Amino acid sequence: MSAPRKIIMIRHGQSAANADTSIYNRVPDYRIPLTALGLEQATAAGEEVRRQLNGRPVCVYVSPYLRAYQTLEALNLGPLVERVIEEPRLREQDWANFQIAGDIEDQKELRNAYGHFFYRFREGESGSDVYDRISSFMETLHRHWSKPSYAPNALFVTHGLTMRLFCMRWFHWSVEYFESLNNPENAEVRTLLRTARGKYELDKPFTQWEKRRVDETVLDAPPMIF
Repeated sequence: MSAPRKIIMIRHGQSAANADTSIYNRVPDYRIPLTALGLEQATAAGEEVRRQLNGRPVCVYVSPYLRAYQTLEALNLGPLVERVIEEPRLREQDWANFQIAGDIEDQKELRNAYGHFFYRFREGESGSDVYDRISSFMETLHRHWSKPSYAPNALFVTHGLTMRLFCMRWFHWSVEYFESLNNPENAEVRTLLRTARGKYELDKPFTQWEKRRVDETVLDAPPMIF
């Protein structure tokens, strides 16, 4: 299997919704564009991605969302891109069709109390639903990697939660550990590096809002007060 040397993941740059969440109630999530700052962030991130590629080809998997495609364009990878594959399973977590501000804020509070991984938005997905589609995507990746002509690098242009859940699935992190992780910043990059032993290591960890170990389970969680 010709598994890539590097699996590079990048979160899209700042979107119009990151700057003003009210846009969610009038623009479909997948059509929300980057801001001018978001384009600047993605352009700057392109320097890091090109440095990591070091002149070697890359196969790109991009979320079908406008902000992801705009981020990919701003990376300016040019002839290094061997192929671009639109991958809907790398999309953002579905929250609602149009998000009504008061309702979504109420659901966010419920999610914080219930847990980000298992709470399912009423018109959308839970973190565990995204985890399941990421698992399906990984099966596709392994089929692609079975081809001897596969590029030496892979790049995912995606979303913050999706990046965390991909790593959770890849490294077999526990739910409790996932719950402690913060999203990467806009246009922030994480890379899985293949070692000489054929295993992958994450180049830098996600920050945590609460200190937890990767092997903690619900048995280690503080008891709920009923």
